[in-house]
Amino acid sequence: MPKQNNSNFDNCVSFFIENGAYQGRLIRLNKVLDTILSKHEYPKPVAAVVAESIVLAAMLASMLKYQGLFTLQTQSNGAISMVVVDVTSEGKIRACAKYDEKHLEANQKLRKTSGEIEAAPHLMGKGHLAFTVDQGKDMELYQGIVDLQGKDLTECALRYFKQSEQIDTDLKLFLQAPQGESSSWLAAGIMLQKMPLKGGNTKSEEEMNESWNEAKVFMQSLQADEVFNAELSSEHLLTRLFHSNDLNISTSRDYSFGCRCSREKLLNTLSTFSEDDINSMVENGKITATCNFCSEKYVFDRGELIKQ
Repeated sequence: MPKQNNSNFDNCVSFFIENGAYQGRLIRLNKVLDTILSKHEYPKPVAAVVAESIVLAAMLASMLKYQGLFTLQTQSNGAISMVVVDVTSEGKIRACAKYDEKHLEANQKLRKTSGEIEAAPHLMGKGHLAFTVDQGKDMELYQGIVDLQGKDLTECALRYFKQSEQIDTDLKLFLQAPQGESSSWLAAGIMLQKMPLKGGNTKSEEEMNESWNEAKVFMQSLQADEVFNAELSSEHLLTRLFHSNDLNISTSRDYSFGCRCSREKLLNTLSTFSEDDINSMVENGKITATCNFCSEKYVFDRGELIKQ
C-alpha cells in the first residue's frame, strides 16, 4: 500500500512515444482520493464511482491546455443520479455525488451484489456524461457530452472521443478499494492519443497502424498490481511499457484536494434570496448551509441576510 505523501502518487506524468506520434498520460491517485472521500460517508459502491470519476476527470483535464476549471458531471436516473468532479488548472480537485440509498440497496439486492463495487453505469442508469471547461467570463465555455452507454466509464469516455473529438484514443482505468488494514482508496489511469502527423514522417499508413496497435497492446498490458505498487515510479512503469518505442517523458503535474467554497461566497448567494425564502430556512434565528463538496458548515444570522 502507498504511504501518505508518496511521491509516486497523486500526480500525472506526460509522455510521448514513436518520435512524438502518440502522446500519453499516466495518473496515479491515493491521498487526494482519501481526503475527498473522508469528507463524505458514501457507501462503498458510491465511493468507488466517485473515485473512478475523479481519475477520469483528472485524465481528461490533463489532455487540455486551460486556465480555470475543468468539470466532469453525470446526470442520470439511477441510484447514483449525479457525480461532479472539478479539476482546476492548478491541480486542485474536489468531488461529490448525489445518490438514493434505498434505490441503491434495492438494485444491489436484485443483482445480488449488495455492498460490492460495480461498474459505474450499472449504478448510474440512463443519462449523460458532460465535460466542461470554464476559463472565465471573457472566454467561451467549452462543453462535450456523451450518453452513459457502455459497460464502464472507460467505454463512455472512448465513445466521446470517437464521436465528438474524432481522435484515436485508448484508455485504461484502475480502481482499488481499501483492503485489509488499509483505509486507502487507489485509482489510476493510462491514456494514449494519436498526434497530428508531422512533416518528414517516413512511415507508411500501414506501418503507422501497426505501430499504433502495438502501442495499445503495450499500454493495455499494464496491470493493477504494477500501477498500485508504491515502490515503482511512474517513470519506471512507462519505461517498462514503452522502452522500445522511443519513449520521451516530458512533464509531471501534482494533484491535491481543494474546495473553492467560502463564507463570503455563500453569504452573497443567500443574500439574493427573497425574505420569504430566507425565513423558511431559519431555525432558531440562524441558517446553516453545508458545502456539498467538502461538508464544511457555515452558520448565518437571519439579520445578515435580510436587507433592511
